Amino acid sequence: MDFGVVLQTDPPASRVLELTRLAESQGFTYGWTFDSHVLWQEPFVIYSRMLGETENMIVGPMVTNPGTRDWTVIASLFATLNDMYDGRTICGMGRGDSALRYIGDKPRTLATMVESMEVIKGLVAGKEVEFNGKTISIPWIDQGWDLPMWGAGYGPKALATIGAHSDGFILQLADPQVLEWTMAAVRSAASDAGRNPDDIDICVVAPAYVGDDIAHQRDQLRWFGGMVGNHVHDMVKRYGHDESKVPQVLSDYIKAREGYDYDNHGKAENRSTDFVPDEIVDRFCVLGTADDHIEKLELLRDMGVDQFGIYLMHDDQEGTLRAYGESVIPAING
Repeated sequence: MDFGVVLQTDPPASRVLELTRLAESQGFTYGWTFDSHVLWQEPFVIYSRMLGETENMIVGPMVTNPGTRDWTVIASLFATLNDMYDGRTICGMGRGDSALRYIGDKPRTLATMVESMEVIKGLVAGKEVEFNGKTISIPWIDQGWDLPMWGAGYGPKALATIGAHSDGFILQLADPQVLEWTMAAVRSAASDAGRNPDDIDICVVAPAYVGDDIAHQRDQLRWFGGMVGNHVHDMVKRYGHDESKVPQVLSDYIKAREGYDYDNHGKAENRSTDFVPDEIVDRFCVLGTADDHIEKLELLRDMGVDQFGIYLMHDDQEGTLRAYGESVIPAING
């Protein structure tokens, strides 16, 4: 199993680079960041430094979207980074949540997401694509690069879209029950589209905190249930409480949700996530001692997860990275 770390590009950027270097030294092979260009610093500028200060780490957004940048700009960004750093980039893609909503815009449709992925992937590969009614390519690319495009989502239509069109599936929570349901939907859609389901990488991303004080860990990671609740809220608005489309474990806990504070998006101090119960924190995140982490990650690995990514937004970032490097990663991959 691969391991990744997901960071926010909070200033100073030097802190992001410090954690990136530490993560690679502890055996993490993927470095991801949020991509909300107003809430945090512009990530693509920082990716160049992340790549330059690591040996082999693969770097990219978790996740970007089709709405905040022109698709040709995104393609040129990835192609430039790949040319500079031996093709060590990856693109997580979604419809857009905080990046668009914070500036008064709306998430894009799944159809738009797919179209953008095809344009970006094609251009980075050095191919001709149709864009704005014109056939274009990037002339300075010789052979091009295969940019992995991984899709993130929860709902039935999103999962079907990812299975039919994406190179990988990103599930932003570590609940085995939800993983089983979503992974089955992605693989079924891939098969229906004539693709080999085994060719789709499965990536689970969730906060992880190694330690003994479970109450403190829960308090530090409760923000994650609120972030996931944003997406679940959209699903329930669309599908209601139909359990065939929205698992009950997802729909039940947002009943007490009263809103969301994007100013503290993805942060432990986000008080608009107080509605999230301990049970959800325990199910969605990875908490406890190193042995507790190993037990849960072994289960996810055996279910077919190819990468586990840590959302590292809590008060013991270095401690968790080192615990993974010293104990967890060797146990899972040894």
